[in-house]
This record gives sequence, structure tokens and C-alpha cells, in this order.
Amino acid sequence: MKPTLFLLAAGMGSRYGGLKQLDGLGPNGETIMDYSIYDAINAGFGKLVFVIRKDFEQDFREKIISKYEGHIPCELVFQALDALPEGFTCPADRTKPWGTNHAVMMGADVIKEPFAVINCDDFYGRDSFQVMGKYLAALPEGSKNVYSMVGFRVGNTLSESGTVSRGICSTDAKGLLTSVVERTKIQRLDGEVKYIDDNGEWTATPDTTPVSMNFWGFTPDYFAYSEEFFKTFLSDPKNMENLKSEFFIPLMVDKLINDGTATVEVLDTTSKWFGVTYPEDRQSVVDKIQALVDAGEYPAKLF
Repeated sequence: MKPTLFLLAAGMGSRYGGLKQLDGLGPNGETIMDYSIYDAINAGFGKLVFVIRKDFEQDFREKIISKYEGHIPCELVFQALDALPEGFTCPADRTKPWGTNHAVMMGADVIKEPFAVINCDDFYGRDSFQVMGKYLAALPEGSKNVYSMVGFRVGNTLSESGTVSRGICSTDAKGLLTSVVERTKIQRLDGEVKYIDDNGEWTATPDTTPVSMNFWGFTPDYFAYSEEFFKTFLSDPKNMENLKSEFFIPLMVDKLINDGTATVEVLDTTSKWFGVTYPEDRQSVVDKIQALVDAGEYPAKLF
């Protein structure tokens, strides 16, 4: 069975101020998402599912979905503040979405096969889709509790314009994820990758240290665990009172690993991640994409 690609696009409208600013960075105005979808199709993914805001639907269908139809089946699901389990109501003053794992939960009715989750605005690179596609396609029918994550080498994910925030991963002898620790300030200093540790000191880490860039692989049982744990999350008064609290994917994954419920295999990739972390990064991203097109990695026109 071909895996599905689930794209987190619910934050797009707010972040870009509407679709017209979905930035064209490729030679023919291609977006970063266009490259991800092109790579996913070539890596054997069989369907796309986008999670968006409902008020965005018409615009999204006309400007985005229309491009991919004819290349791969597409579905839309919607993330809304009031999409909560029975017995819970959204605080009246809340305007912020409930986070990435809540967005993933919206796919439960349309995804019945192994699936990968990505951010729409990260350039992940061809090899990362190949390793994830291969892993998911090789899972025996009906597999449960065997998840995966593309572990980018930290040296391949830095910005030339300043520090970045990354989830630094620890693995066991079998290459299974044991923890993800968010480090908010990482950069290359004196030729070494360093981050600020808990004591406020710069600490070096090898270039090959795996980091999470929110590229996950799950089997459909993940939806039921998420539904249950989301109830626990919402039952905590702190999370209801804090109008910015979010139910993130790493929170759910961490719980399943610590409970011994699931394993997460960290898949190594040679892909170089890039994205527009700072406004100054934009030109660098345009140049990197152009270099990949010039090298024959991508056609000048994708769709």
C-alpha cells in the first residue's frame, strides 16, 4: 500500500497573510511545498492530505490543489478551534490553533494507511522523502506502534543569518529515538556546531547529530492515542487557562516512547534542510533551489 503525505498547512493564512504571499522561490514561482510534493510523488507516496483552516478552502482549492490534481489524489481536512473531544469547549478568548498534533488528528477519517507528516514551509530535500517513503512502504499490512522520524544532521539545518531552534535527538543502540530536547539557540561558531545548554554555556555537538525537523512517519493507530492523550491535555486546567498552550507532535511521541507503547526509528538522511527562518534567508533559499535546478536535481517547471 502506498503511504500518504499529510501536510500541515493550517497556519498558512496567518503566517503569510493570505495565499498570494505563498512565496514563489523557484525559477517559475514554485513554492517550497511544490518541491516537497514533487519529491513525495517520486518517492512513491500515493495521496496528499492537507490540513487547512475552513475559511481558506476556496482559495486553497483554486490556487494550490488545482496544480496537483492529475498528478496525485488530494484531500482537504480542516483544523478548527472547536474541533474538540466530547465534553470539552474551547475558551471564548482563544484564537490560537491547538498545535501540530491537533492538526494531525484531523486526518483520522481519511487516512487508513501509513503516513508521513511534514511542515509546508520547510525544504526537506529528495533523499529525506526517499528514506521515509521506503520505510513506510515496507511496513507489513496492519502494522502498529512502529513509527519513524527523519533525523536531519544538525550541520545540514543551520541558517547563515543567526541562531536556529532544533529538537536534538538521542537514540539507543538500535537507532530508536529515546528523547528530543528542544535547543533554542544553535549555530556554527569557530567551525563547530554549538548550542546553549541548560547552564547557559555554549556546548559543541557533532555535525551528524540528528535533529527533528517535524518530518514524522506514523501508522493509523496514532490517531486513537492522540485522541485519548488530547483529553488528558485538555483536562489540565493549565492548558485551558493558557490561551497559547499547544498540543505538539513531540509531546505525543514522547509519551508513547516513555510508556513503551511505540518505537520511533530515526532515519538518517543526506538531505540538506533549508527554509526561510529569517527574512534575510529568502535570497539564499532562491539561490539554493536554482543551484539544484541547474544541477539537474529538479526540472525548471515541476507541475
